[in-house]
Amino acid sequence: MSERLSAGADNRVVSRGYVGRWRDIDEAPDLPDAAAFLVADNTEAIRAVWQHVLHADRRETLVAARSRIGAEQEQGFREFGLAVVRPPDVQPALLDRPAEPGRIWLLTSGSTGRPKQVAHTLDSLTTVGTDQPPRTWLCPYATGAYAWWQVVTLSIQVPGQDVVFVEPDEIDAWPALAEQHGVTAASGTPTFWRQAIFRAVDTLSRVPLRQVTLGGEPVDQAILDRLHEVYPDARISWIYASSEAGAAIAVHDGQAGFPTAWLDRETPGRPRLSVQDGELVIASAKAAEGMDAQIHTGDRAEIVGDRVLITGRIASDEINVGGSKASASGVRAVLLAHPAVAWAAVKGRRAPLVGNVVTAQVVLSGDATEADLLAWCNARLPDYSVPRRLRVLPEIPIKESLKSDV
Repeated sequence: MSERLSAGADNRVVSRGYVGRWRDIDEAPDLPDAAAFLVADNTEAIRAVWQHVLHADRRETLVAARSRIGAEQEQGFREFGLAVVRPPDVQPALLDRPAEPGRIWLLTSGSTGRPKQVAHTLDSLTTVGTDQPPRTWLCPYATGAYAWWQVVTLSIQVPGQDVVFVEPDEIDAWPALAEQHGVTAASGTPTFWRQAIFRAVDTLSRVPLRQVTLGGEPVDQAILDRLHEVYPDARISWIYASSEAGAAIAVHDGQAGFPTAWLDRETPGRPRLSVQDGELVIASAKAAEGMDAQIHTGDRAEIVGDRVLITGRIASDEINVGGSKASASGVRAVLLAHPAVAWAAVKGRRAPLVGNVVTAQVVLSGDATEADLLAWCNARLPDYSVPRRLRVLPEIPIKESLKSDV
């Protein structure tokens, strides 16, 4: 084995097919230097990652779950100069070019269109470089996604940061898995946390978490408060990060959003944040290569008092109801503020005469009727924003990305 080991080489790694240290993962011999690893599970993924770490001076790597990649995109990888590895099978690249040493390719989530390929390195993906208390992290994210890489690079680069991977078919049972392996830190989307609290709050409370992290979706005060009730002694953090902009915002005070004092602030080593026409704009050294100096995130930012709240995607937020503009995120916030609502999603639905009407889906954690919820909305929203259709679901829907269509 190569002696080029990283600082986290002795950290423990747990997946369904591997329990051991990073340094003990077997090397895969004779693989092309530039390769896209299309993996069936996290065991195959961590082997690809470790192969890259050991030979970053010559390797160019993309890691993605096979379920995300279609035949056309796979062909595109090969035409781009990446061999396609489906362990143990290797399809050679169709473009003969030298590998770009140290390059890591990520695929965006596709929430703003077709997934794009963006360029990073281990350094640009590593967001924590300071001493950290020993933790065992849960990694429930989709394999190869930006948030997945954040947890992986933390474990690779920082001593004392063990990691336990969760496969998509284990999501429902993750609290028991975390309890079994002594997880003390976990990162997930708000939908991930809402589902865990809804389904298994008793098991969840037995997991001795000292660090709870949320990101990937708008984070409201209700979910922060609920997590604080379950984990009164844990640090609860909100992270704003994306494949394109990198990790840009980290808030640890338990309050939704970030302080307005951070806007337009020039701090060495920190991204510059601004709000332009209601949109969050980021300039960051941790952004993917090739991005504009200022990245328009497409996320709506609202200044409320001394906080900047990120409320959702601009493109999907506005619902035109007979010429009046209803805000899907605003209606959702009102529903989530009801004490009996555990989760809510709001969309527009085409309708004759007015063009669109507001519709909502909710999951209840307490007693409430449809009439109760509509009365709650009527008291807090203009008439055109009150949902005309409201459906109660039995479970919180969650996708492989750990997000919901909210």
